[in-house]
Amino acid sequence: MAMPTDGGSEQIFELQEQVRQLKEAVVSHAVVDQAIGMIVALGRVAPDQAWAVLKEVSQHTNIKLRSVAEMILVWGRTGVMPAQIRAELEDALDRHGPTQIPGAPREW
Repeated sequence: MAMPTDGGSEQIFELQEQVRQLKEAVVSHAVVDQAIGMIVALGRVAPDQAWAVLKEVSQHTNIKLRSVAEMILVWGRTGVMPAQIRAELEDALDRHGPTQIPGAPREW
């Protein structure tokens, strides 16, 4: 079967690019959803509060939301989190939730 010589090749390229972008969006969505789940479980907040926490951490650190979500997932596996992210996460949870991050020193 011969490849189209008109605008068909361009259309194929555009469709391939759309598929790539959709695959990336699905992966990104999964990462964000998993991070929200961790915030819900560990921060004892509702999912909408966890979403707000994640957005605030992203905005206050000027780091893309997906990257913050990835750091939270790495933290869940390794226990390691950049200090700036940890501080912002604690602050956001203080505003939205009843508890601090597990392992953080308590101030009583």
